[in-house]
Formats: sequence, structure tokens, C-alpha cells
Amino acid sequence: MRNIFLKIKEQLAAQLPFAVYSKPGSEAITGVFQKDDAQYSPDDFKKKGFVFAPFEGEAVFIPFDAAEVVNAEIEVGGFKKLQPKSFDINKEAKADFEALVAKSVAAINTGQFKKLVTSRTEAVEFDDADVTLIYEKLLYTYPAAFRYCFYSPQSGLWMGATPEQLLKVENNTVHTVALAGTQLFTEEQETVWETKEQEEQQFVTDYILKELREHAADIVTTEPYTFRAGNIVHIKTDISAELKMDSSIKDVISTLHPTPAVCGLPKADAKAFLIHNEGYDRGFYSGYLGELNADAATGHHKTDLFVNLRCMKIEGNIANLYIGCGITKDSNPEKEFFETVNKSMTMRKVL
Repeated sequence: MRNIFLKIKEQLAAQLPFAVYSKPGSEAITGVFQKDDAQYSPDDFKKKGFVFAPFEGEAVFIPFDAAEVVNAEIEVGGFKKLQPKSFDINKEAKADFEALVAKSVAAINTGQFKKLVTSRTEAVEFDDADVTLIYEKLLYTYPAAFRYCFYSPQSGLWMGATPEQLLKVENNTVHTVALAGTQLFTEEQETVWETKEQEEQQFVTDYILKELREHAADIVTTEPYTFRAGNIVHIKTDISAELKMDSSIKDVISTLHPTPAVCGLPKADAKAFLIHNEGYDRGFYSGYLGELNADAATGHHKTDLFVNLRCMKIEGNIANLYIGCGITKDSNPEKEFFETVNKSMTMRKVL
């Protein structure tokens, strides 16, 4: 594992692309270190490599055959339970976000949208100059998430611990999830979901099922269940299907991304509304990332992609956190703001 961390520092110094990641529940860590400074594209999505795609725009791609792939085990040890430092709420940011939520609720109430997913960014100064230490904390703190560190000159340096799978494809079987609704996790009491949260999750499930039918058959879903991701919980539905002979992975990705869990419904109109009203560029937040057409550790033909949530972009000693929440007709602007604060704790803990 230390060899991988050393390679991270070398790649950053040379400004060469890399992806380092560990899959949910795994004790293995993989590093994909590009050997040259060329800019690659996934093109028709039939190449083998690691893809890092934005909310809107062209994806960054590291082909496995243009990289050194290093696999290791996460070392035993880790960190003590981390708690974020106390911080003051930025009143201007709170007011701006609540105004955005109120505008979104008003748009939903006109019948234009069923749901919108508003987001914001928050800059946090941190002390650790060593980014590998921050990533190591991510590895130990969120074992159930897809924990990654990615750099390219086009994207900059990103880290995250995302709980949401976009797509998994193996032997023509497609696996995806519908994930929505958010509450703080507490040991003391069982999670009870309000109607607003259940409706929000059902919107996501219905959309995915509708869109998948064009490219897949024999669709099977689980009942919605509570899923824990760090200090918060969501409602989750697992979905599987068989890819049709005349459909491709690119077709399914284009259909699913961006999902209603990060954008809204109807998707195209919601996306345009958010780009116009959020007041900042999401960049690679709420995009997707992961292995395309091959498992780097085993070489098996497999696609394993995740939605880029609970993430941050690091610039010097500033971490720009990206956080959002689903808005429906019943949303309360102040409550939604504090939902984003709760979600920000995922990254604040490791800073």
C-alpha cells in the first residue's frame, strides 16, 4: 500500500494522470498510473480502462494498456474514529442555498418538474499537506463506500467516498441501484421514512426502470430498504436486468447518467434548470467514475461504475466540498440546507 502512496506523490509531481481506488467492502486497493501525458477518451466505451466523467461534458480516460497497474492490500491499523472539527455556518451560503431550494419548490409546484436535486460547494481549509494521508483516512473511515483519489491535468485532484453504484455489467447482466432520501444515522432508534422521502426514492426507481426497458430485459428489483453510508442513511432499491443483444454499455450509461438522484425529473429540463440556477460549475461532482470493460485486479471482463458523490476537489490546502439534496414539492429550504451540512461531514471528518 505504501508503494501506491509513493506513486501518487510521483504522479502528482510529474502531473501525470492516475486513479487509486478501493471498492465497497474490499480490503484491496488498486492504483492505475498513466505512463504518458496524453489525453485519452473512452470513445465508444469499448476500451479497457478507468473513466472519470463530469456532470456535463467529456470524460477523462486512463487506458489500462497505457498505465502501470498496481494492486495491494489495505494495511491493518487505520485511524481512530474521526470527528469533524466544529465550524460556523456561513449565513450567506445558507441564505443563497435556501433561496435556490425555494425557487426549485416553486418550479415543481408549477408542474414543470417532479423533482430537482440542488447542490452547492463549500471551501474548507485543511492543515495536512500530504494528500495521501487524507486518502488513507478515507480508506479506513468509509469501508462500505467506493473510495477513490483521481488526478489528471484536465480534472484536477479529486477524492471521494461514494455510496452509490451507477452501473455494474458482467456477462451481459446489468446491476444498478435507485438511491434517495437522507437521514442522520443514529444507534438509538430505527429509521422511519417520511412520505416525501419515500416519494423521492420512488421517482428515481420508476425513472431507472422506464429507461432500462429500452436496453435491457428480465428486469428484477428488490423492495426498498434502508442503506447506511457513513453517518447518514438512504432508501435503496437494487435493480438487475439482462442487456439486449442490440444494446451497448454506452447506451445504458447515456440513458442513466445523470440519474434523477443527482439531477431531477424530467431529466433534460431539470439539468438545464440546475446549470442555469445553481450559480457554480459542478465539474466532476455527480458525474461517474470507475472501471470500464475490465477489472484491473483480476483482468475479468467487467464494468464497475459509481456516481461521484461525497467528494471534494483539492486545490492547494483548500478542499472544495460538493453536496446536494433532492427537492420535491414538500421540501423545507432550511431543512434541506442542513441535510447538505450533514452530508458535508463525510469529507470534513477526513480533513
